Amino acid sequence: MKALSIVAAFLGGVTLGAAAGILFAPEKGEDTRRKIAEVLRKKGIRLNRAEMEDLVDQIAAEVKDAE
Repeated sequence: MKALSIVAAFLGGVTLGAAAGILFAPEKGEDTRRKIAEVLRKKGIRLNRAEMEDLVDQIAAEVKDAE
C-alpha cells in the first residue's frame, strides 16, 4: 500500500509539473509535448503517442478547470 502511495504522489508531481510547463511555455504545443516526453523518459516512464496525447489532454483540462 505504501508503494502505491509513492507512485501516486510521483505521478501527481509529474502531472503538476507538466501542467505548469504547459501553462507557462511560450512554445508550440508540439515542442512542449516533446519536452514532456523527454522528462518522462528520464524518469523511466515510456508513453506511446496516443498515451502522450491523452496525458496532455488531461493536463490541459486540469489547467483549464483551475483557472
